[in-house]
Amino acid sequence: MSDTPFGFGLPPEEPDDGDKGKKNDPTGGGQGSGGPANPLGFGPGAGGDNPFAAMFGSMNPNDLGAAFQQLGQMLSYEGGPVNWDMAKQIARQTVSQGTPDGSKDASVGPAERASVDEALRLADLWLDGATSLPSGSVSSVAWSRAEWVEATLPAWQQLVDPVAERVGLAMGDVLPEEMQAMAGPLIGMMRSMGGAMFGQQIGQAVGVLAGEVVGSTDIGLPLGPAGRAALLPLNIERFGKDLSVPQDEVRLYLALREAAHQRLFAHVPWLRSHLFGAVEGYARGIKVDTSKLEDVVGQFDPSQPEQLQEALQQGMFQPEETPEQKAALARLETALALVEGWVDAVVHAAAKSRLTSADALRETMRRRRASGGPAEQTFATLIGLQLRPRRLRDASRLWASLTDARGLDGRDALWEHPDMLPTAHDLDDPDGFVHHEQLDFSELDKMLGEAANGPRKPAPGADAQDKQDKQDKQDTAADGDNSSDGKDDTDK
Repeated sequence: MSDTPFGFGLPPEEPDDGDKGKKNDPTGGGQGSGGPANPLGFGPGAGGDNPFAAMFGSMNPNDLGAAFQQLGQMLSYEGGPVNWDMAKQIARQTVSQGTPDGSKDASVGPAERASVDEALRLADLWLDGATSLPSGSVSSVAWSRAEWVEATLPAWQQLVDPVAERVGLAMGDVLPEEMQAMAGPLIGMMRSMGGAMFGQQIGQAVGVLAGEVVGSTDIGLPLGPAGRAALLPLNIERFGKDLSVPQDEVRLYLALREAAHQRLFAHVPWLRSHLFGAVEGYARGIKVDTSKLEDVVGQFDPSQPEQLQEALQQGMFQPEETPEQKAALARLETALALVEGWVDAVVHAAAKSRLTSADALRETMRRRRASGGPAEQTFATLIGLQLRPRRLRDASRLWASLTDARGLDGRDALWEHPDMLPTAHDLDDPDGFVHHEQLDFSELDKMLGEAANGPRKPAPGADAQDKQDKQDKQDTAADGDNSSDGKDDTDK
């Protein structure tokens, strides 16, 4: 699990000054600092003696007006647990500064868009022979880094808000009820500060991540709009720069991964809510150190806001591990491992006979995910999750074994119901899962569906036919009675 699970700390190797390209100490305590990590990105580790340098830059005289305007926006914020306007602004600023290696964002040109469209079209064609799930892409797009930020922020909001909400509630629960009305302005200011702090950190993290991701599904979650397969040409070029692999092969392999993710999320309707629900379950288990909050509220002097800053730097929002958190994280880790393992197995099956560098690209992607690449690190920073490398490889082997034993249809049918999927225990014993008796939920689903829909309705025209049949029976009966009466009269 991440040491900074709530985003209270600047990402490692973040530029201290966009122009000079200096780096912060990874601990957040500043260069040469032996003190504790800076949990909120403020203080000496974020810009010398200026506590808001992480947001305001070098604070030269020309920037003072904008700086105080932004400070006013931060203190006057009255929205949800995260100031997403600030997060978006800081993410865009981070993107505009470029990556540490000097790569700057740029608009995507027509030639790059055409290359992405062709790669995603060919990828979908190849995947038709590797999975029974049909295409999940309604459209394909080529994004710049700034466009990726804009398109994925709604998903980040859904992921992060439950965690931030839990922390925000703790800020108002530290006082007795009879004192909360008197301290209303103070609590409101602290919540505004908390929302701004989350927004500042998330904006930084998403902005840094935008310089690394190659598509909309890099962390195994559908961050972009549904049905829209997306690639980032600039980041794909950087990804393949030192691989000694033709750029066309790199682009096509990454297009296969994006298209495979799209198929899975489009045709497994419960999967997205399952993953995001596990994050929400994690948030419900968060325990905040309210004793530090109580100390801050009891001693806080509004004329000395630096007291709040100092308290925040001491890490008042350190979560406690609880059984609920561990269970939620275990579910999320297993689900993400199954998603990534399925994609890995399917993409390899589609690429191994067509791309000469398929094995090398597969290993590169595995190491990137397993070693805590940029996407994984950012995800861990925001919600406290790290996908264990062993789980990813085990899941890939399990899906490959299922393909051999049950075929494409049998393997992919496991996604029809969450109870049919392998568990963490099954990843430890893949052979046992592959060869045990398959469960068939089709009859159960049919029964539940009929129970929910009520009695079967007659087909159109059935009522008229039933009436006609009834009339025919009555006429036949009447004829029989008449015939019988005639016979009796003759006998008499």
